[in-house]
Amino acid sequence: MRTAAFKSYKNGYYNFWFENGEELAFEEVHPRVLKQFDLKNDTSLVDRDFNITFVEDQDGEDTIYRVQSLKLLQM
Repeated sequence: MRTAAFKSYKNGYYNFWFENGEELAFEEVHPRVLKQFDLKNDTSLVDRDFNITFVEDQDGEDTIYRVQSLKLLQM
C-alpha cells in the first residue's frame, strides 16, 4: 500500500501522484472502489491523499494499471 494524491479523471484515466513524485494513470478501478468514491465527478476528492493498492497487468505489449483499493486519509 502506498500514499498518493488523486489529481484528475481525464480521457478515461484516473491520475494519481505518489509521495516520491511519480505520476501514474490508471485505466481501471475496481467497481467496489467506484461505489465508495465517485472519482469521475466528485471534485472534492481532487488533491486528497489516499492509501492506494494497485496491480500491474500485462495485456500483450501493453501494461494496464488497476486500482484495487483506496482509503481516504484524513487531514
